[in-house]
Amino acid sequence: MTMMRWGHLMRGRGIDEDAKPEVTRELLKRVYSYAKPYLGNIILVLSTIIIISIINLVPPLLYRDLFDTVIPNKDFERLTLLAIGMVGLPIITNLMGVLQRYFSAKMGEGIIFDLRQGLYEHLQSMGLRFFTHTRRGEIVSRFNSDVVGAQGAITNTLPNIITNTFTVIATLAIMFSMEWRLALLSVIVLPLFILPTRRVGKKLRELRRTSMELNADMSSIISETLTINGALLVKTFGRQKRERGRYREANGKVRDIGVRSALIGRWFFMGMGIAATIGAALNYWAGGYLTLTDAISAGTIVAFVSYLGRLYGPFTALSFVQVEFVTSMVSFERVFEYLDLPVEIEDKPDAIVIKESQGHMKFEDVSFDYMEANERLGIHIQSGENGKEDGSVGTHPSPDKPHVGATHASPDKASIETAHPSPDEKTPAPPSAPAYIPTRRWALKDLNFEIEPGQLVALVGPSGGGKTTLTYLLPRLYDPTEGRITLDGDDLRDVTQESLADQFGMVTQETYLFHDTIRANLLFARSDATDEELEQAVKAANIHEFISKLPDGLDTLVGERGYRLSGGEKQRMAIARVVLKDPRILILDEATSHLDSTSEALIQEALEPLMKDRTSLVIAHRLSTILAADKILVMDEGQVVEQGTHDELQAKGGLYAQLYETQFRGERVVVGNAK
Repeated sequence: MTMMRWGHLMRGRGIDEDAKPEVTRELLKRVYSYAKPYLGNIILVLSTIIIISIINLVPPLLYRDLFDTVIPNKDFERLTLLAIGMVGLPIITNLMGVLQRYFSAKMGEGIIFDLRQGLYEHLQSMGLRFFTHTRRGEIVSRFNSDVVGAQGAITNTLPNIITNTFTVIATLAIMFSMEWRLALLSVIVLPLFILPTRRVGKKLRELRRTSMELNADMSSIISETLTINGALLVKTFGRQKRERGRYREANGKVRDIGVRSALIGRWFFMGMGIAATIGAALNYWAGGYLTLTDAISAGTIVAFVSYLGRLYGPFTALSFVQVEFVTSMVSFERVFEYLDLPVEIEDKPDAIVIKESQGHMKFEDVSFDYMEANERLGIHIQSGENGKEDGSVGTHPSPDKPHVGATHASPDKASIETAHPSPDEKTPAPPSAPAYIPTRRWALKDLNFEIEPGQLVALVGPSGGGKTTLTYLLPRLYDPTEGRITLDGDDLRDVTQESLADQFGMVTQETYLFHDTIRANLLFARSDATDEELEQAVKAANIHEFISKLPDGLDTLVGERGYRLSGGEKQRMAIARVVLKDPRILILDEATSHLDSTSEALIQEALEPLMKDRTSLVIAHRLSTILAADKILVMDEGQVVEQGTHDELQAKGGLYAQLYETQFRGERVVVGNAK
């Protein structure tokens, strides 16, 4: 998988039409590598196929015996035996078919289980960049339609190839042994089955891939507009008609491609049917002539015509097998495209496992460039709508893109807990909006600072200054482009991601909750937590009283993305989840401007003990937090332009002093009165 292909995939359309992968030996070897563990089942499937094929060749011989022996000799006993045979053989064949289906399904489902599991695990290891550049519907399409298509190749296409190949060879052998002249006439028409196959196969393969891509488009529209966030956005902007039109257009394209595929397939099989009819007519004419001249018996003609069906039917299937096989391989190709995507952030073979961190962090000449990182992975920016540039068809702005109207490169606020981060925005961008790119090259530039164990460090600065981007580097959601970040002296790139994640707890402005119970959402932080620990966590987060009033308590469903809870309740849930995790280092976006005063007070009350005795990095929006900070980092245009305590920064009269006067003047009175 090349880096260039990542770029094509990230634009959401799979690979380019001019660069479609072919069914190569390497592809077949890779498919076989998934089948190899099920070799025993494969042998059993092949055995049942051969037995069934042999049994299916017997009935025409019984027909010949009926006409040539039983009827002329009036042999009633032999007639009974033939009747029993004609009934018994289908029963045996169907029983063997059940066995074949069992072994085939066991093999196919096992292979698809491995494929689907491998795909899920690989995508879980992908960095945040992959998810900010890829449509959710595209990912779902790979798991559903593509994996199911690959399953069809294993359970249907390949067994059919083997069955039909054996049937054709065995049938021809019997036909030549019975009457070589009629057999030759039967073979003469076989080229008519082969000629149209190549062209039809290529066309149907193209249609199959296009159909998959169009279905992915349709899935994306569904996932974007028929979820809580999407439905809310569409309704509040009154865009139902527009979105219905978009879906109608995508749906219509899927319909049209289906009609074209059906017609091409129908014309193909019509041609095959005409070829089979010509072969049968030639055999009837020649067979009748030979019978009238006493060269062969009438029973031979009956048997021969029966074998024609068993020859032309499988041969038609084999003629179409290139079409069927190649189109089924498209599903494997599309799954392998995702499996081959390079993992941006990986653990080193000898990575360090941190048991318990002290919380001492240091930034040494750290710079981060989203654009350069994109280019390393083959994510190329191309012209979008209205001449704007975009690097993705993803509809939700990613952390490396500012919100509409932003003047800085990277966002200031974003939630790492959301499936589609939407920094600096209360609602996601409309599905048709082009993705935005940074307005400056460096999201972060030459950061040098140190955070001592147990310190509370506040990040302040204008929106788009790089505060959220900075917090994303600590748990290695991204790696620095230049410089290094250390935790207790160890470079973060030398530490295992799992042990690093154990050290951090994040509470973000937008909280993501699963469509599950309150209990399940809390246990996501620590699955072995007891009921007593859950109760302590919700009490610490000031949400115990609210939960206790619910009819189902901790077993209450929170709804899609937690929409049955208010903003303040969701944020307190996030705090309870972090309390339960009990991390050594806390990263916090304490924005509460969108909450009512009661919720804000409850959250602030919950945060104070949470930050105690922990190393805390806070994107601060409240004066009380800033005044309590051991160190304040003032960020602007991706740089730390000032750092120090409140008094030191006030005395400098720089950017911090300006922010203090413009943003916290009203709050200063409140805090002063409180004191």
